[in-house]
Order: sequence, then C-alpha cells, then structure tokens
Amino acid sequence: MTRVLGQHNIYKIQQIITTPKHTVSVSALRKLSPQPHIVQRNLAGVSAWRTKGGRFRTKNEKDTGSRFSSLSTWTISGGILAVIIARLVQDQECLADSDERLREGDIPISLEKRPDVNNVIQASRNAITLKMIECGCPGLSITVTVDGKTVWTEGFGYADLENNVPCKPETIFRIASISKSITMTAVAKLYENGDLDLDKPVQFYVPEFPEKYVQGEKVVLTIRHLLSHLGGIRHYDKDYMTEKKGDAKTVKDEMKLDEYYIKDHFDSVQDSLKLFKDDPLLHKPGTKYLYTTHGFTLISAVVEKAAKQPFEKYMQTILQELGLGNTYLEEHGPLLPNRGRHYVKNKQGKVENAPYVDLSYKWAGGGLISNVLDIVKFGNAMLYCFQSESKTPQTANQDKDAKKEVKQTRQSTKGVPIASRTQIEHQNQTSVKECRDDFLLPGYLKSETVREMWTKVDKTELSWSGIPGGGYGLAWAVRPPVANHAYCLSRPYIVSHTGGAIGASSVLLILPSADYNGELDLRADVGKTRPPKGVVVAMITNMISVGLEKTAYEIAQEFENLKKL
Repeated sequence: MTRVLGQHNIYKIQQIITTPKHTVSVSALRKLSPQPHIVQRNLAGVSAWRTKGGRFRTKNEKDTGSRFSSLSTWTISGGILAVIIARLVQDQECLADSDERLREGDIPISLEKRPDVNNVIQASRNAITLKMIECGCPGLSITVTVDGKTVWTEGFGYADLENNVPCKPETIFRIASISKSITMTAVAKLYENGDLDLDKPVQFYVPEFPEKYVQGEKVVLTIRHLLSHLGGIRHYDKDYMTEKKGDAKTVKDEMKLDEYYIKDHFDSVQDSLKLFKDDPLLHKPGTKYLYTTHGFTLISAVVEKAAKQPFEKYMQTILQELGLGNTYLEEHGPLLPNRGRHYVKNKQGKVENAPYVDLSYKWAGGGLISNVLDIVKFGNAMLYCFQSESKTPQTANQDKDAKKEVKQTRQSTKGVPIASRTQIEHQNQTSVKECRDDFLLPGYLKSETVREMWTKVDKTELSWSGIPGGGYGLAWAVRPPVANHAYCLSRPYIVSHTGGAIGASSVLLILPSADYNGELDLRADVGKTRPPKGVVVAMITNMISVGLEKTAYEIAQEFENLKKL
C-alpha cells in the first residue's frame, strides 16, 4: 500500500477513516491514484449509482444531470471511504503487478512502439546490407513479425535493375523450396480429412509409379518417406546411375545441374513423373536421408489422386483458404503486379538476367512464387496451429456452454452498479476464463498435425544451412533446443525452410517463444497469452545461391531478445 499511495496519503486516509462523516473532495481522491478512471470507477461503484447516459448521483442527491467530473465534494461515511481507498489500493497493486509481468514478458508487448526496436531494426539493416554486398544481391525484401504483429518490413535494392524498379515487401519472387512446406499444408489437410494415409505405399494412390527394388529386394516407399526425404529418390543429379563401383564421386554445384534449367512446359503431374519414375532408388526407403525435390513431384501426384482433382487446382484452393493472395504456381503468361526479375552471375562474377526456365515440372517442391508478406503470414498461420489447442467435439460443446453463460451474465448485469457487476463477474470468473479460448478462431490445421510436422524424424540431418545441427520433419527443417553445458552452445527451438532457385534465394524461419517448449503441451495458459507467440522472419532475394538462413536467425534472435528486456 505504501508503495502505491505513499506514506503521506496513508496518514490522511487514517484520519479520514476515524471520522464518522467526511466531506470528500473528488479532486483529492483523484490525487490518490495516477489513474483517474480508476477513482471514477470505484466512487461510482461504492458510493453512487450510475443512471442512463453515464450520469452519477449520491445517495441523498437527486439526479441533477451533473456528470462525475462536475461534482466537487461528496459527503460519505468514513467506512465507505475506507472501502473506496481499499479498492483503489487493490487496483493500483494490480497495475503494479501488471507492470512487473510486462517486464517479465508475460503480457504482449507492442514492440513497434518501443524506442529500442529502432536500434534492432538498424542493426538488422546493416546485416542485410553486408549480406547483399557479400553476395551481389540486386534486391532483397524482409518482413519480421513478433507474436503475430508486423514490427518491420522493408525492401532493399532493386526488383528490376534495367528499369530501376525498387524492391519492396510486396515484390513477388521465386520462393523455391519453401514451396515444399506449403505443399505439406495441402497434404496435411487431406490427412486430417481422412483422404490420405501417410503410411500407405505410394502405388496405392499412384499405381502408375513403378514398384521399386534395392539390391534385388522389393521395397515399400510410403508418403511419409517422401515428406521426410527418406525415400531414396534422386535429386537433380543422375550421374550416380553411370558411375562405376569404386569411382570417386565429385561434389557438384547443385545450381549447375542440367535439370535446374528445364525450359519445357509440363502439362500435367504425370508428365513430370517421367523425369525420374523409372530411375532406381539410391537406397532402401527409411534408411538414409537424401534431399530431393523430385520426391515432392511424386507427392503432388499423390495429392492429385487423393483430392480427386488436378494438383494445381487443389493448390489454388489451399492458397485461397490460407489467405495467400500473392502466392502463385509460377507461370510466365499471366500478368502479375509487383513481379520482380531474377538474376545470376556469369563466369566473371557479373550480374546477368537469369536464363528462362519453366518450373511446371516441380510446382510442389520448388515452383511457387510469392512475397515476404505472404510468406510470413503463412509462417504465423502454422505457428498459431502449433500453439493452439485442438478442440474435440466435447470441448467445443463445453466452450459453447461457457460462452452462453458469459453472455447471460452480461445481459443480467445491465443497469447494475459497476461494483456489483464486477462482483458478479468475479463470481463467474471460471466461466469467463474457460470461454476465453472460444474467442480464438481454430487453426487451419490441428495442433497435433503441425507438431508432427515440426518434429525431427530419425535418420534425417540437414544437408544445408548456416546453423549447425538439426534434422528434417515433414517438409520442414527442425532444430530442437540445445543447452547441454553452461556457457557453451545454446540454441532455441527453430523451425524453418530455405529455398534456392534459378535467380532467387529465400528463407522462412520461425522461432517459437520459449514458453511453448514443452514436450507435447506447448501451450501457455490462454488467460495470460494467446498464440501465435514467437518471431517469424521471411526473406527473399533475386540472386541465385545466397544463404539467408543464418542472417534470418540472427535477426530473429535480436527481436526475441527485445521481449526479455
């Protein structure tokens, strides 16, 4: 109490309480609390009645039409005044506790209004400028969200060098392998609806795909194998098929492989399968990790059969439901606002226009185009699902009953003095708290589905990245938290996907808040916080072979650290 009101005010209060009657100055009472609306609420609730129109009158005063602010003195008993003071103290202590929790990060912080966020943004700009100079990027765009709110979005350089078109967050580029994560959402929707079984053999859905043999033994290739790159299907390189036993393998620049530069348009997924369906597997499914975009072309054939409609049509439905209005399957014919140009470097290291390529053969695994605004929105949609509790029919009915009870409580307290209404609502606090979650819309996917997608699969390990360690889940790169020794390597839980295409590089990185890092119950009390909680960073540049993940992670860490201050 001393901390809130001060010793001098407490002495005055003690004098007031000992007198049977006291004429109270409203302005004096307001000085007892730095929040005048709290004084107004408590005075109106304890020693006055509120009439229609928000006017107040005392016990012995007729409604003169005077508003609270025009009343100068109130004659009330010392006992009632004691109640008023007690309530003021209680409210001020609650405010102080809220401030304390705010410092601890339990209450959502509006980072964009904090002065120190500008320092983080400027440091991030410097990191991006350095990356662009290092890699010769013509343009780059970035969007960062914290707890679902955009705190920074900006474009750097040029979307079109020849026409001096600046790069903006709205600029559309190739997102390359981030397409895999979006395709996974389409797969997950079929899985949740019971139209797709991840553990069925591929031939169950695509009978035209040949049965596979490894060392003379017939093997089973499942959809789950494909989603985690454990299927043994080759990537863009076919040289392994002609190598003799004992020959030394040479490491090639992936972006120089011929199948990256396919110019032919493929009219259907079935046509795309012809590129690799007759090639042997590199290993028995489930035994080794081999990253492959062709594996996701086979996934698109599975999706097509399970959805009973062409893959591109089904994907357009998914993109529409996700609200990704600037994300498309890349085609050269349509006119798209804000579409940027793509670039490569020649042998002398000079920037050139990227050669013409047609990505219709790998729409599912690397053929989408988008901008950072859509990509970060997709990331938050998945983070929301990850942190939200899926509702069963039983819990949904419970929430509906709780919501109905709260509505009835509010209707029954209309016209009741504020203090009494507060007391009634306090008595129904449990119902209100239970109902809060009902005000949250359900996630696009069930939480258990996304948790499965974001769990590292055994025998997988990342073959790319500027961040060491981690593995692969279902179409997502996953790095479990690391903190084994004091003052040594420490890393939070990270979920991401990078992308590399002819003329573009991309990354989507998600850093869920530490509050959610339990084994299965990753969700904090909804009364304290609401999903999505964490940092999401999306970056795209219109230059080939640029590693963006480490930069995105460092930027995400800086924004996450702001929440701890």
